[in-house]
Amino acid sequence: MGNYDGIKEIEIDLNGSGLRIGLVMSRFNRDICDGLLASCAQALRQHGVKPENTVLLTVPGALEIPLALRQMALSGKFDALVAIGAVVRGETYHFEIVANEMASGITRVQLDTGVPVANAVLTTETDEQAHERTTIKGAEAAACAIEMANLLGKL
Repeated sequence: MGNYDGIKEIEIDLNGSGLRIGLVMSRFNRDICDGLLASCAQALRQHGVKPENTVLLTVPGALEIPLALRQMALSGKFDALVAIGAVVRGETYHFEIVANEMASGITRVQLDTGVPVANAVLTTETDEQAHERTTIKGAEAAACAIEMANLLGKL
């Protein structure tokens, strides 16, 4: 815990034991998403989240992620959620629409429900860029979900 001129800082807590985590994964760009899921699940376990306290929903694509997240958040069964997906730029404007609306929807779920959502939806120019980021982004999202669930629990 830091002390900045008398200001009390709430300590970062990455202990996931006892937390219930919901995952929503897009089936579009499945090979990339499977890599994100594997690294996320591994990191959740390393931080103490039990497999029986983790639930995975899959949805057709990135635009469907926010609705599934919202339903999970409203269920009251989860301390935090993780969005998993990949939106890879094509030759049309569709990339911008999907990436922007999906990200906006994820943010809205958090703000409307008070349940933290870690965003592990990659938005890249190429499949290669996405594959390079799967291990790091999945693990970062797991840590983010745990940290935010614990932080909100302390407030």
